[in-house]
Amino acid sequence: MSHRLITPELVGLGVEDPGDKHAVIARLADMVSAAGRADRDGLEAAFEEREAQFATGMPGGIAIPHCRTAAVREASLALLRLSTPVDFGAGDGPADLVIGIAAPDESGSEHMKLLAKLSRALVKADFVAALRGASTPQEAADLVLGVVQPPATAPAAPPAARQGDRPVILAVTSCPTGIAHTYMAAEAIEQAGAERGAEIHTETQGSGGITPFPQEVIDRADALIVSADVNITGRGRFAGLPVIESDTNTAISDAPALVDRALAAIADPSAPRVAASRSGDASAAEGAGASGAHLGWGRRIQQAVMTGVSYMIPFVAAGGLLTALGFLVGGYDVAFVSQDVALKYSLWNLPEAQSYVSNGATLITDHAGLSLYLGAVFNALGGWGMGFLVAALSGYIAFGLAGRPGIAPGFIGGALSVAIGAGFIGGLVTGILCGLIAMWLASLGAPRWLSGLMPVAIIPLVTTLVVGSLMLMLLGRPLAAVMTGLQSWLTGMTGSSAILLGIVLGLMMCFDLGGPVNKAAYLFATAGLSSATDASYQIMAAVMAAGMVPPLAMALSTALRPRLYTSAERQNGTAAWLLGASFISEGAIPFAASDPLRVIPSMMAGGAVTGAMSMALHVGSKAPHGGIFVFFAVDPIWGFLLSIVAGMIVSALLVTLLKAAARRKAAGAAEPAGAPTAV
Repeated sequence: MSHRLITPELVGLGVEDPGDKHAVIARLADMVSAAGRADRDGLEAAFEEREAQFATGMPGGIAIPHCRTAAVREASLALLRLSTPVDFGAGDGPADLVIGIAAPDESGSEHMKLLAKLSRALVKADFVAALRGASTPQEAADLVLGVVQPPATAPAAPPAARQGDRPVILAVTSCPTGIAHTYMAAEAIEQAGAERGAEIHTETQGSGGITPFPQEVIDRADALIVSADVNITGRGRFAGLPVIESDTNTAISDAPALVDRALAAIADPSAPRVAASRSGDASAAEGAGASGAHLGWGRRIQQAVMTGVSYMIPFVAAGGLLTALGFLVGGYDVAFVSQDVALKYSLWNLPEAQSYVSNGATLITDHAGLSLYLGAVFNALGGWGMGFLVAALSGYIAFGLAGRPGIAPGFIGGALSVAIGAGFIGGLVTGILCGLIAMWLASLGAPRWLSGLMPVAIIPLVTTLVVGSLMLMLLGRPLAAVMTGLQSWLTGMTGSSAILLGIVLGLMMCFDLGGPVNKAAYLFATAGLSSATDASYQIMAAVMAAGMVPPLAMALSTALRPRLYTSAERQNGTAAWLLGASFISEGAIPFAASDPLRVIPSMMAGGAVTGAMSMALHVGSKAPHGGIFVFFAVDPIWGFLLSIVAGMIVSALLVTLLKAAARRKAAGAAEPAGAPTAV
């Protein structure tokens, strides 16, 4: 880049009364636009959209709002030093240094590279102190340019051989978005290692790309630090190394302690070690699954269950929607004949109306010919897809704990759960057992000649044998009895008990908008679809209807009182109409993230109303997803729509009233004593 990324006109020092973070972002957009480098409204909207995805506040009173958008004509940095710090979501408090990165669409990952350079520099106390002490905009701009556009230097030399007895420590860092925390954690570890005389090498698995450790560096390593909030790739490269694990915030705030632990682990024969073979066939550390050793067992199992749910959802969506399409095309009685028709007939040999037996009576299908054949094909495909539901849940729970060696035993355990009638409860149990046993076997440290067989043969064999035997001999029948009792209870639900369940499910769906509680309610509903009972369809309808309420309610609120929301929030509100109609609860997350104390309780109130009404009206859905676009699988559709509209209105009115009250309170607090009140 030949142009200067930041100039004095893009720097504001000692900014008075900056307002909230939205006002600060607006001021950044004003500066870049005034310099002729971007369209102001488009840049502000892009900043806000990125901020809604993940807070850009960093430890130490720093924030780095950033975006890549077609509204930017020339890559730019803008710096504000605030007289009153503003909350940007950092755990240690508000920020007084705000650096905005605006990159054009065609820049690819260029703005990520800028972020990496900035993030590393902002860990250095002398650089931050210099920014806070800069007396002129020119001085501040030169400081920033010095780290993001330094003068050309000679290429770095290849890794040198070990110098003396200096320990060699590798560090891998990664955060959910792969941006600032990733690079700040790496820089903090490097600084702490240098202070302790260690040779530190870092691999940042971020959005700016990954440069893997050279093999010669791995061969010389004495210990590994994994500072990550997500699973890292290529863990098997580090087989046998002592490993210390943490999240990125720990590395940023207390990197010296991590390095001290890594140094201590080098001389500790009992320290946790990466147990996978160097071929990368598995990647679990001793005593830790993919989630990392810094997490407790409860949290690790919870993450594994969420992994299973996330991988299961495509099976549910494909199977459920195909089943619903089968009903739409072939009629609701197609389920009785779908497999026979799909396997025995073809497009050039279309079926006549088919007879089937229901409740002891012999009946004839309403459809025949092409509609019956296509409906049977769709319905049969959906049924076969739904047949994998429990197996996928179990298999990917095991995968979440033990990596690839857990998949096969988990799938087999899930299939066995279905065969013995234990259903999704059995699938949860087999998935967790398979994951724990496979993870323990991987940690045993097999000799090198056997390590290649462990993940592909020995671990799946032994785990399947142990869990399968436990299910058949001990656990299967009790779990099947629990599942039968649950189904009987759901089938017999009427009146107040059904309404109470609808309220609970509605509250869960709107509590964290796609998080663990929301996913638990969704798992309960989708897993029950395999039983194909009226009760299971009603639970699915209540869950889907309640999950549609938050984005629709926020869309309605932004339409009713647009002045309560920023321009970016109003744009999000427009998009939320479609997201809500499609049953994508996450459409309300930007609003909940910026104002959780008012948004979340309001959404929960509306979700409870919707869940209760849906159950009271006996609304059923044979489709697990799709919102109003699977109207053909919902019965009665009027009850479904009425329940959603009622909950949407309740939530929209509540959140609007709460936000308006907060706005009046803030205006009153800011009004000087005795000043006239604006009308």
